[in-house]
Amino acid sequence: MKTGPGFVLALAAALALSAGASIAAPPSGQKGQKTQTPSVDISQNATFGSVSLSSGFTPDPYRIDMYSGGNVDATTVANGCVGMVATAPDFQLTYNAGSLPLIFGVTSDNDTTLVINGPNGRWYCDDDSGDGTNPLMSIPDPQSGVYDVFVGAYGGNGAAAQLYVTELNSNAMGGGDPQSNYAGAVDPFEAANYGTVTLSAGFTPDPQRISMRAGGSIDAQNIASHCRGFVTRAPDVELSYSAGSLPLILSVEANTDTTLVVNGPDGRWYCDDDSGNGSLNPALHITNPMSGTYDIWVGTYSSGMSQPARLDISELYSN
Repeated sequence: MKTGPGFVLALAAALALSAGASIAAPPSGQKGQKTQTPSVDISQNATFGSVSLSSGFTPDPYRIDMYSGGNVDATTVANGCVGMVATAPDFQLTYNAGSLPLIFGVTSDNDTTLVINGPNGRWYCDDDSGDGTNPLMSIPDPQSGVYDVFVGAYGGNGAAAQLYVTELNSNAMGGGDPQSNYAGAVDPFEAANYGTVTLSAGFTPDPQRISMRAGGSIDAQNIASHCRGFVTRAPDVELSYSAGSLPLILSVEANTDTTLVVNGPDGRWYCDDDSGNGSLNPALHITNPMSGTYDIWVGTYSSGMSQPARLDISELYSN
C-alpha cells in the first residue's frame, strides 16, 4: 500500500488525539479570518456639516461646534497622527485659495488632536501646537479643493469641541507673537474667563446670570470706534446661541461704570456704554439675532479698574 504525505499527516493527527492532545479551532465567530481594523473613510458625509469658503471669507474665524473622538486610532492613518478619530470626517471644507494661509484650530476642555486630508491627498496632523492641549495647524500655501477634517480625542474620551477655520490669526491659540491680528489684541479664540454658556431660544431660567469681574487693560476703541471701556484679551463669556423669534438681550449690573463689547456670529462688533438700568450700566438689544457664537466682554469705562459685575442674558427684558 502506498503511503503519501496526506496519509502521514492524518496518522500523526490520529496519534495526537489518542494521546489526549487537542487541535485548536478558530475562535468563535471569526471562522479563521482576521479582525478588520477600523479606518477612516473620507467618502462618507461629514458628521457636523460642510461649507464652501473662498479666501477673504467673513466672518473670520468660521466656527463649527462638534464632538471630538471616535473608534479609529489616528496612528494608523498617517505618520505623526495621534488620538482617536471617527470613521467619517467631522467636517468638510471646500476652499478656494488665495494669498493667505489656511489655519485650523480646536478649542475644548479635553485633549484634542487634528487629522486633515488635503486636496492633494496629503495628511496633515497636529496635537498640541495650540493653547494647552489643543491643536493648531497652519498651511502657509494652501491648495484649492476639499479638506476633510477629523477632530480627535487624545485619550479616547470624546468631548464637546469647537473647530475654527481662519486666514488671519495663526497665533490665536498660543505661541509666536502675543499680538494677534485682532485690533487691540483682544482674542475671541481664547478660552472665556468665566466659561461657555449654551442656550436655545425659549431658555429658562430667563435671565441667565453670570457673576464676574469687569475691566481689563485693552482700550475697546481699538476694536471698533463705537466701543468704549477697557476689557481683557480673552472674552469674559462665550455664548453659543440657537436663535428663534425672540430678541437677544445682554445687559450688565454693577456699582461702577461698565461697558459691553460683543463679537457676533457674523463677525460684527456690538458695543454699548450706558443704555441699561441706571446711568452707568450697558445693555444691548439684538432684535433679530443669528444663531452661533457670541463672544462677550464686560469692560469698565476707566482703565486700571477691576470691579464686581453681573452679566444678564435674556430674551424678555434687560436687567
